[in-house]
Amino acid sequence: MILIRALQLLMKRQPFTHAAPLLRHPFRFAWEAAKSFRANQGLLLAGAVAYYALLSIVPLMIVSVIALSHVIDQEMLLSSVGRYLAWLLPGQSTAIVGELSNFLAHRDVMGPVLVVTMIFFSSLAFTVLESAMAVIFHHRKAHHSRHFLISAVMPYIYILCLCIGLLLVTLVAGALQLIGQESVELFGRSWSLSGVSGVLLYLLGLGGEIFMLTSLYLVMPVGRLRLRHALLGGVTAALLWEVTRRVLVLYFATLSQVNVVYGSLTTAIVVLLSLEIAATLVLFGAQVIAQYERLDRTGRIEAPVDQGPEIISAAVSEAPSEWRHRA
Repeated sequence: MILIRALQLLMKRQPFTHAAPLLRHPFRFAWEAAKSFRANQGLLLAGAVAYYALLSIVPLMIVSVIALSHVIDQEMLLSSVGRYLAWLLPGQSTAIVGELSNFLAHRDVMGPVLVVTMIFFSSLAFTVLESAMAVIFHHRKAHHSRHFLISAVMPYIYILCLCIGLLLVTLVAGALQLIGQESVELFGRSWSLSGVSGVLLYLLGLGGEIFMLTSLYLVMPVGRLRLRHALLGGVTAALLWEVTRRVLVLYFATLSQVNVVYGSLTTAIVVLLSLEIAATLVLFGAQVIAQYERLDRTGRIEAPVDQGPEIISAAVSEAPSEWRHRA
């Protein structure tokens, strides 16, 4: 009787019933998410996130590499950082790894003031990303709030988690590379495991990317987000970035004339462009989650007609207090 009652309660809840419109009309859902993203000024928000990410990425890498170089071989660590930076900055990871290597060679000149400054600049991208997420999830501000101390401490906790994640990924990647150097004797022939190692390294990077994005969607928005919602956004953003990353690699390798136009500024321009596209996809993944939440609440894919005033109200609430007084 207890088992029958539990099954009845489970059927009564029907946790995935609201996903039926999404499964029936996936392209309509994507179109409505794109419309809401445009209404939320997603490209403008992505530009702000990309600018601060450009300021944060080098200090963040320096802090992470210096901290981890005490427990991991420096050459292995830089190799792992370069491999996964290539996912974020196609074609430009070599230049950044070179700067990291030069900084490590002269890290004895780094004083406490410089360390504090780099840690501060490393957190700027996460702070701006949290503000951008607040605009995307403006419907949550009516029911949830976050203490300002949590917002102040959260970027540094996330930086610590990224360092731990980089440590684990480096160790696993090193083990997979050792596996790639081995071979298996089967049916009288020797089969190299280098191909298997390459596939596993790729899957490790893709899985780490999805995990990182999912964790961002779980932590950044105010209130508690369901895991399946965050995973939906993480998978969406990761797959879109995989396609975009390959297009960028092909473009910069064959068609791009950016070095002719910008000269010595080429690296900065390409990095900023890559971060702009990545930030756009991250925020679009957040918009997919927000759209899915609305579908969960209302059962409708379409956005409400009065969405505009809500967005304006959310943007005003996120603005500094002196701006609101002037308005």
